[in-house]
Amino acid sequence: MRSGGDGAKFDFARRPSPRALIGHRGAAIAIVIFAALSCLRGPAALAQSPQDNIALKSGESVVIGSLFYIANCKSIMIGMPSVEILEGPPELTLSIKEEMVLPRRANCPAKVPGGILTATAGEVKGTTHTKLTYRVKYKTKDGDRQVAHVFNVELFP
Repeated sequence: MRSGGDGAKFDFARRPSPRALIGHRGAAIAIVIFAALSCLRGPAALAQSPQDNIALKSGESVVIGSLFYIANCKSIMIGMPSVEILEGPPELTLSIKEEMVLPRRANCPAKVPGGILTATAGEVKGTTHTKLTYRVKYKTKDGDRQVAHVFNVELFP
């Protein structure tokens, strides 16, 4: 603090050097970029989702999910989709049950024609840990489409 000639005191803030300003701004920009990239990755990229794992005992079944193909919350499927296993244990089968389903991922208000995909374990002789890769094929008004999915599978006797 400096005092003026009339006894008043003035506080002159010390200004940082231009180099220090650039360093502080660079650090702030880096933090903002890191935060933005972290948000874009989302929590699913940080940890494996429980939906990516299937555990079944002999004779059990589990619903994997609903199948539908929509545009503007209206089904554009022609007929039922089909499913084929590309890689997986021979004891495991996949089936589709025709049903009206609610497209929750698209926030649609009403159900649309589609199906429920179910995995069923046959007779399991020993504990098995493997990968299941399957493909769902859709016939739509816009042409043929396909989507593949991969699950970790644990089968128990």
